Amino acid sequence: MQRVTRWAALILAYLFLALAIIGIVLPGLPTVPFLLLTAWFAARGSERLHRWLYAHPHFGKLLIDWEQQGAVSRTSKVIAVILLTASWIIMYLQIENRWVSTGLALLFITIIGFLLSRPEPSDGERGEM
Repeated sequence: MQRVTRWAALILAYLFLALAIIGIVLPGLPTVPFLLLTAWFAARGSERLHRWLYAHPHFGKLLIDWEQQGAVSRTSKVIAVILLTASWIIMYLQIENRWVSTGLALLFITIIGFLLSRPEPSDGERGEM
């Protein structure tokens, strides 16, 4: 049973990694939440993938900042807010149902509020892996 759990965690880790990578270039698909899920499942399914994530020049910094400080960089916040806003505008123009547009606006505002409430990483507390 433990082997099945490990394989399921590994498959989910790679699935969420793929979604995180797609989220880098696709507006509306978040990167960081999928990256956090990738790290969580990789810790249970593949020590090698987990080490790779934390050693990655871009992903590792995001994961360490979140893990140690619950922090999100200003650059990540700005990009997320711009992409969420652009995504909502595109969907607003494409979706005729105003209830759906309003629901999405509330969801995106909630996400933006959460992101903006996170502290920015302080360099002195950042760990090295």
